[in-house]
Amino acid sequence: MLPIAPVALIALKGAHDFSLEVNNALIARRKDYLSGAMPKEVPAGFIREDFHVPVNTFRFSSGEGKAVIESTVRGHDLYILCDVTNYSVTYKMRGAYNRMSPDDHYQDLKRVILAASGKARRINVIMPFLYEGRQHRRNARESLDCAHMLIELDQLGVNNFITFDAHDDRVANATPTSGFENVPTTYQVLETMVRSYPDIRFLHDEMMMISPDEGAIYRAMYYASVLGIPLGTFYKRRDYTVIKNGRNPIIAHEFLGQPVDGRDVIIVDDMISSGESMLEIAKTLKASRARKIFCAATFGLFTDGLDEFNKAHEDGIIDAVFCTNLIYRAPELLSAPWYKDVSVSRFVALIIDALNHNASLSSLLDPTTKIRTLLHALDNDGRTD
Repeated sequence: MLPIAPVALIALKGAHDFSLEVNNALIARRKDYLSGAMPKEVPAGFIREDFHVPVNTFRFSSGEGKAVIESTVRGHDLYILCDVTNYSVTYKMRGAYNRMSPDDHYQDLKRVILAASGKARRINVIMPFLYEGRQHRRNARESLDCAHMLIELDQLGVNNFITFDAHDDRVANATPTSGFENVPTTYQVLETMVRSYPDIRFLHDEMMMISPDEGAIYRAMYYASVLGIPLGTFYKRRDYTVIKNGRNPIIAHEFLGQPVDGRDVIIVDDMISSGESMLEIAKTLKASRARKIFCAATFGLFTDGLDEFNKAHEDGIIDAVFCTNLIYRAPELLSAPWYKDVSVSRFVALIIDALNHNASLSSLLDPTTKIRTLLHALDNDGRTD
């Protein structure tokens, strides 16, 4: 199947490093294809030394912004990579430096889309961390930011929107006729876990999957089912008579499940925000005589810093934390002895290549077969007779 148009990548400021890795992986994939298939004719733009199109998103001294695409995108299949969580990017306003917020990153995304509108053959947005993804439902007089964002991008002419492990992918119902793909990173996390701990055993009597709350239960259920291990879950008991920082405070984490005594456990969630709840759960599990405790999340935000995680590792509460490279990770996080970085760059390149050929994404989006192959390679399919 021929590509629908030449690929062009635009990396917004927050996604620059990740986009470089994706670009290199895409080049390597296409070079491998050409060396193996040896086609008689190579489509124009199929292989390049760099698929990036330079873009300048700058701020005036007043704080107003502007986007300028500095090379042609006419007729291209455009992929815009945006990391709304990257707080390391700054801009100067009225003589003071400000960190870019998710809102700032999102505004830059819209500016770039507007600059490309009417010129690109197709516009695709890759936003690994779904902007305002936790504001996906209305419980009171509050804004539905995520749904509105999807409607806005659809109206701006975005053809495909790709995100990863969304907090609740039902938010896609806001734009039912647009292309929305929620991509799991289950296989990449497990593969990194196996490489980091070659002696790990996904066996029914030796391992348990833990959901930290009711919101993560479906993710944990999938892990537990495909690995053939038991599932335990916590639910958050809250004080509904008090509102603190806009929420009812958590009184305790109550556990439902089989005993964890003598078992390794994996606590899995879509993100680690402050990490307070995950560490509280890890302490509870360790007090119940769990063996090794692994934490896994697609996005490691660590909004309250790393001190508590460093202490938990020193105290033997947690053994390792696995998070992906889909968003910005501070240098001190990457150097932490307990942190394991999960690379998803090649996977994203595969998705771009498939979309560019209008090929099915089904095999890429369903990791079950790859996980079974991984377990078979371990001679450990997670089942007991």
